[in-house]
Amino acid sequence: MYKNRPFGVTLLAILAGLAAAVAIFHTLQMLRLLPFSLGVLNFYTFNFLGAILWGIMALIYIWLVRMLWSVNPQAWMFLVVLSTINLILDLITWLGNTSWVALLPSVLINAVILIYCLLPGVRKEFGTEAK
Repeated sequence: MYKNRPFGVTLLAILAGLAAAVAIFHTLQMLRLLPFSLGVLNFYTFNFLGAILWGIMALIYIWLVRMLWSVNPQAWMFLVVLSTINLILDLITWLGNTSWVALLPSVLINAVILIYCLLPGVRKEFGTEAK
């Protein structure tokens, strides 16, 4: 069955896919499987825990892309919560001896997602506009 997918929902799905790619990138960096990075990326003194947290975020974002693509009404709230949690994880990672430049792609993508989700037109597409 074909569902009408508005442009805003498609854009959110693409942004969530980018956030998943960045989370996978951070996971591989924490596991030291990538030979390059934008800056120092450490999670306190135990990078394996950081890799687990970023890997879980990547899996959740991949699942969320599927929800957004099928225009699930619950996906909006879940995306708002997940982007907020990801910004908190960015802050925790930054406090754990990571350079700001290394986290900049994740911060920018999640901030754009959160701001775009809170626009009235996008909320209306998901049926969650303020009364």
